[in-house]
Amino acid sequence: VSALVVEDAPEAAALTAELLRSAGLEVSVAGDGAAALAAVTSGRFDLILLDIGLPDTDGIELCRQVRGLTDADIVMLTASDDEIDKVVTFKLGADDYVTKPYSPRELLARIEALMRRSRREAPPSLSVRRYGGLEVHPDAHRGVVDGQDVTLTRIEFAILDVLTEHPGRVLSRDALRERVWGADWFTGDHVVDVHMANLRRKIDPLDGPSRILTIRGVGFRMAETGTA
Repeated sequence: VSALVVEDAPEAAALTAELLRSAGLEVSVAGDGAAALAAVTSGRFDLILLDIGLPDTDGIELCRQVRGLTDADIVMLTASDDEIDKVVTFKLGADDYVTKPYSPRELLARIEALMRRSRREAPPSLSVRRYGGLEVHPDAHRGVVDGQDVTLTRIEFAILDVLTEHPGRVLSRDALRERVWGADWFTGDHVVDVHMANLRRKIDPLDGPSRILTIRGVGFRMAETGTA
């Protein structure tokens, strides 16, 4: 597992990098936004720890740019809860955030939860699930809308995968949270809703109803019955 630490304070970057290496990760370090973008463009990372307070760019804007280049899990590092707009950050593609000063145990627990979620395998089937103009390719982690590939984050694809695995079943937010994030994940309903909204924007027709129905007070299910 490879990780990129984006942190402008050398001592903090060194401590975080050493912590990750002690957990068995291969670690690179970038000291500013430009270096981070260069690293992501030229390398392949599974995890990115991104400090929100960088000297040359806004961390939230950098998160948006990085998300456009990689499907790596992104954890924002922030000096205070007040410094970060959680909803905006999740909309731009972050997977989690950690407030400084954080304990090594807390950070490693969150990273391990992310890695467990990322390692979850799709159902062992080569079939393609079709819902009108939407195709879901579980083994390839690929979504296609009207013949065009759509770029989905790992979380977005995981939500789509879970919903299309049993298309007639309504899944509550708690069930989605457990299946997608894991039973020990630190998140709330608003995080599920933000990622669901991001997914809908990518797979729904511009002038038509959503392909994912919200069943008020219950949860979510696919709007159409899929075929394999």
